[in-house]
Amino acid sequence: MRNLKCAAVIISLLIILKPSYGQDPSFSQFFSSPLNVNPALTAHINADWRLISNLRDQWVGPASPYATGTLCFDKKILQNNTPNEQEKNVFGVGGMLMYDYAMYGVIKSTYASINLSYNIRLAEDDYGNMHRLGIGFGGIYGRRFVDFSRLNFQEQFVGNGFNTNLPTGEAALSNMKPYFSSSAGVVYSYVTEKSNVDVGVAVYHLNKPRQTFLADPNEYLPMRKVVHANFETFLNDRVILNTNGIYQYQGGTSYFSVGGGLGYYLEDDGSTILNGGLWYWSKNAVIPYVGLAYGDFQFGLSYDVTVSKLAGATQRPNTWELSLILRGNNKPSGIIPCPWK
Repeated sequence: MRNLKCAAVIISLLIILKPSYGQDPSFSQFFSSPLNVNPALTAHINADWRLISNLRDQWVGPASPYATGTLCFDKKILQNNTPNEQEKNVFGVGGMLMYDYAMYGVIKSTYASINLSYNIRLAEDDYGNMHRLGIGFGGIYGRRFVDFSRLNFQEQFVGNGFNTNLPTGEAALSNMKPYFSSSAGVVYSYVTEKSNVDVGVAVYHLNKPRQTFLADPNEYLPMRKVVHANFETFLNDRVILNTNGIYQYQGGTSYFSVGGGLGYYLEDDGSTILNGGLWYWSKNAVIPYVGLAYGDFQFGLSYDVTVSKLAGATQRPNTWELSLILRGNNKPSGIIPCPWK
């Protein structure tokens, strides 16, 4: 009977949410998931390569309705074939795998993407300050499906139990197919000896791929439009200020997140940085963040303090997020270390 109720909830949610179309997964630590923010941020790093994993468990409490994870890798390429003094031109390639589960995996979404980027130096003044411009393009393969083996439907009830070999009566949910979509973005950077600014825009699902989550030929995945910015600067020899923000719009729904943090060098050689900060997710949560960077490895942990109507629930939902970053060697000099890079 519990599975029957779960199935009824799923069907109801799909019907209710149909007018709002699908929504891409989002992270509280958006600054630690750059390939999900802008394809132009591919290979926009303080290293030769970068490996990132993000894990998010959302609204844990009476249930665990959402769990999201990513694994992405990006790298600078063709460096031996381009003028590389102070990194005049940088080609980049990257890819990302993502899963998104709801109701303990009853509803599943999987994504795979590949990105290409090119970042050039526009100008440099007499003080060594640089203006840079990067462009990026990506291709995305996605699939969404329901695991019917873990659900029972009313049509399968035979009086003293459920016969899962019988039809579910939900043919529309069985007619789901993979989709392909494209993305593009640009990012402008201004780099000085002790500070860095990045401003970018991106659009995902440019081709508005048709979805078949419900049997509606007019249903499609709407474009996700992104605007982001970040600023880093040394306050003194030990302390770095890092501020950033993001705005996203998709299918009539929008949100923004803005905040900042401080990084403190624990050692004189700069190998260990302790990070801490606070972000605000519009009408959703206040997000404290702590992290540690040691050598080429960095991790961050955040917790969403719910401020939406869900905060009034009998059992308050909990949302945790973890990011793990590993960077390659040969970091260029004169660039501020920050979670974006």
